[in-house]
Amino acid sequence: MFKDTAAFSGFSADDIAAAKKFYGETLGLEVAEFNGMLELRLGTGGRVLIYPKPNHVPATFTVLNFPVADLDQAVAELRRRGVSFESYDMPGLKTDESGIARGGDGPAIAWFTDPAGNILAVLEQ
Repeated sequence: MFKDTAAFSGFSADDIAAAKKFYGETLGLEVAEFNGMLELRLGTGGRVLIYPKPNHVPATFTVLNFPVADLDQAVAELRRRGVSFESYDMPGLKTDESGIARGGDGPAIAWFTDPAGNILAVLEQ
């Protein structure tokens, strides 16, 4: 039924102006604003909607993943741009001093949040 639709995902933010600056300037994504909402235009052609929600509660899971060829370089560049990374130290999930989790079942990955507290990740392809 939906095989050929141009599906997209979305999530909320409590400050659209801060989200626009973060996604556009800090992360360098193409961002369009319309009707008080944002549309992120991804390199794959996909789109993500960010809509305002006054009683926004940050997602407790990763809402957007950015695969990169060189994770260490990407993390260093994001840090240079003011991004702070999450730190985890629990069974099966431990981040190193750079904020990168390595050696688990999946790829090396680092998590950070947007201004609304939503969790994003950068991971090695």
